[in-house]
Amino acid sequence: MNESMLASFRERQKTAAEETVYETQCPFCSMQCKKKVIEEKSAGRYRYKTIGMDNPTTKGRLCVKGKNAYQHAIHPERITSPLIKENGNFRKASWKEALNVIQQNVNALQTEHGSDSVSVYGGGSLTNEEAYLLGKFARVGLGTKYIDYNGRFCMSSAASAGMKTFGLDRGLTNRLEEIPETKCIILAGTNVAECQPTFVPYLEQAKENGAFLIVIDPRETDTTALADLHLKIKPGNDRKLAQLLEKMVIEERLQDETFCEERTNGYTELVDSLKDIYVEEVCEDIGLTAQDVYEAAVRFGSAKTGMIFTARGVEQQTDGHESVRHFLNLLLLTGKIGKRACGYGAITGQANGQGGREHGQKADQLPGYRSIEIKEDREYIAHVWGVKEEELPEKGVSAYEMMERMEQGEIKGLFLIGSNPVISNPNANLVRRALSSLSFMAAAEMFMTESASYADVILPTTSYLEDEGTLTNMEGRVTLREASRKPIGETKHDWQIISEIAVVLGKEKYFDYRSPEEVFNELRLASKGGKADYYGITYERIRKESGVFWPCSSEETVGEPILFSRSFETDDGKARLFYNKPSLEIKESVNETYPLYMTTGRTMNHYLSGAQTQKSSRLLAREFESFVYVHPDTARSYGIRPGELAVISSKRGETLLRCSYSKDIRQDTLFAPMHWGGEQNINNLIDGKLDPICRMPGFKRAAVSIRPY
Repeated sequence: MNESMLASFRERQKTAAEETVYETQCPFCSMQCKKKVIEEKSAGRYRYKTIGMDNPTTKGRLCVKGKNAYQHAIHPERITSPLIKENGNFRKASWKEALNVIQQNVNALQTEHGSDSVSVYGGGSLTNEEAYLLGKFARVGLGTKYIDYNGRFCMSSAASAGMKTFGLDRGLTNRLEEIPETKCIILAGTNVAECQPTFVPYLEQAKENGAFLIVIDPRETDTTALADLHLKIKPGNDRKLAQLLEKMVIEERLQDETFCEERTNGYTELVDSLKDIYVEEVCEDIGLTAQDVYEAAVRFGSAKTGMIFTARGVEQQTDGHESVRHFLNLLLLTGKIGKRACGYGAITGQANGQGGREHGQKADQLPGYRSIEIKEDREYIAHVWGVKEEELPEKGVSAYEMMERMEQGEIKGLFLIGSNPVISNPNANLVRRALSSLSFMAAAEMFMTESASYADVILPTTSYLEDEGTLTNMEGRVTLREASRKPIGETKHDWQIISEIAVVLGKEKYFDYRSPEEVFNELRLASKGGKADYYGITYERIRKESGVFWPCSSEETVGEPILFSRSFETDDGKARLFYNKPSLEIKESVNETYPLYMTTGRTMNHYLSGAQTQKSSRLLAREFESFVYVHPDTARSYGIRPGELAVISSKRGETLLRCSYSKDIRQDTLFAPMHWGGEQNINNLIDGKLDPICRMPGFKRAAVSIRPY
C-alpha cells in the first residue's frame, strides 16, 4: 500500500469513528484531578484514552490510577441489575421486587426490635449530595442512631484534633499553591509520592526555591527520597517525637511568644508539661538520634514560613488524636498559621473524605458540621427536614463499634453504600462474623465485593463517569464532577437508590428529588450558619470559578482559602494548645511470641480495598497480588527467601503474603499494603482497640510474627 492509499485509509477510519468525550474527575484520592475520558467507537470496537484537564489544584496532572480509572467503569463484571439472594445464591430481580424485599425486612426488624436494630454504613467516596442524603435517610428514613462510614478510618484523628485545637476541621488551612513559597515542610506519616502523586510537584517547586523538607516514616519511600532529613521512626511513636520537637523549639527559644500569648490558650501549661521529657531516653525509645530530632526542631522553628502535613501514618494510631494535636502545637508555638505559606494539612485519603464527614455520615454529626448532641443544632436541622427535633435519634457509635454490635446481636440489619468493611476494618475476622450474624443486609454496589457477598439484596449503582455531584478536595475546595455518560443496564445513582428506599418505607415526602442539584440546594440550606457553611456555593458558581472554598456564607462572598488569619473558630477566638498527660498506652508491644512490628499502607497502583483498581487490567498487571516488605537480614533470620510465601500472625489471626526483600525498612518492622482480601487481608492482624477520643483503630502498629509458608 503506497503512502497516498495509506493516508486515505486512515482518513476513512477517522471519519467512520464515533468519538464521545466525558469531562469528569478522578474517583480516587482527595486531589480530585480533573480529566477527559475520550471514548472512540470504530468498527464496533471501543477504545479509550484519558487526558488531564487544567484546574486550580492539579494543573492538568494525572497519576497512573487516574489515567486508568475508566477501566472499572466499563468492566464486564459490573452489577447491572438488582440481585436477590436465595438459598445462598444471587439471582437477577426487578427493582420493584428488590425494593419490596427491603421494605418487608426493614419493617419486620424495626417492628420487632426497634428503629435502632437497622444500621447504615457509608463511604468517603460518595458525593456531598449522597453523603448528606445518607445521613438524612438514617435519621429520618429509618429513625436509627446507627450510622457511620469508612472515613472514620481515614481522617477522624485529624478531624477531632482540628476541632479541639482550632474549632474547625478543614483538610488544609491554606492553599496548595502556597507550598512552593514555604521554607520548611514536615510530612508526618505520609507517602504522597505513591498515594497522592499529583501533590508532589508542589514539594519539588518548594525545594527548588530552597525549602527544607522533613519526612517522618519508618521506611524509605519515594517520598523520603525527596527529603533533606528523613526521621526513620519506630512505628507508633509519632506523639513522642512531636513532644520532643516542641521541647527543643522551646529550649532553643524559637517559639513565637507574642503569637502564643495573644492567640493561644495553654502556653504556660504546655511549657511546664514538657519539662519531664528526657531527650536521650525518648530518642532511644522511638529509634532516632537526638541530633536528627534537634535538626528537625531547629530547621522548622527558625524558618520564616512552614507547613505541617499529617496522614495515616500518624493518624491511624490509638493515640492518633493526641499525636496530631502535638504536631498542631508545633505549628502554633512557632506562629506558622493564618498567614501565607504557613499552615496545616491533613492529607485526605479518600475522594470525598473531607465533604463526606461534614454533612452527616458520622455518628455524631449533622449537616454543616453541626453536632447531633447540641439541641440548637438538632432544632435547626429538624426544621430544614420538616420533622420534630425530638424525632431525631441520638448519637450512635463509630464504624468498628457498629460491627461489634452486629456480632453481639444488637444491630440486626445493615444498609451498606460505598464501602467494603471486610477489607477496610480492623480485626477482619470479627467483621466477617458480624456480617454473617445479620438478619438482613442490603448493599448498593458496582461489583461483587467481599462485603457485598454477605448481602441479601444488592442494588446496582453507577460509576463516577455516570454520577454527577459535588466533592470537596483536600484544600477545602468544593468541586463539581460532571457526569455525562449514560448509566448502564438498570444501574441507578446512589442518591436515587437512597430516595427510592425511603419512598417504599413510607417517607416519600422527605425524599422527593429529581436531580443531584436539588439535593445540593437542600444541603446548602442545612449547612447555613454551620462550621462547614456551603450556603453561598452553587453549581453555577463552581462551574464559573473552577471550585469554591468553604466556608462560604452567601453567593456574594468569596470562600475563605486561608483560615484563621484573624481568629480561630473557638469561643474566645484563641487556639488551644494541648498539654494533657498522654492517655494510657493501649498499643501493642513486641514480645517473644510476636517480635516484629507490622505497619500498613497504600501502593501507587491500587486504592483502598482494591474493588475498583483491581478491575483495571493495566493496574492489576503492575501489581496483581499483595506482598510484605521485610528487611533482608530479618527475612534470613527467619529462613524466608525473596519471592517465597510467608505467614504473618498476630493475636487476631493470620495472613499469607509473598516476601519482598527491602533494605528500605527498619529491621524490626514489616510493611504490607491494605488492598487485598481473603488470605491476603492484612487487617486480619489488626487489633480492634480504638483511640479513646476519635475512635480510630491502630492500623499502623501491630505486634506480629513471621514464618515460611
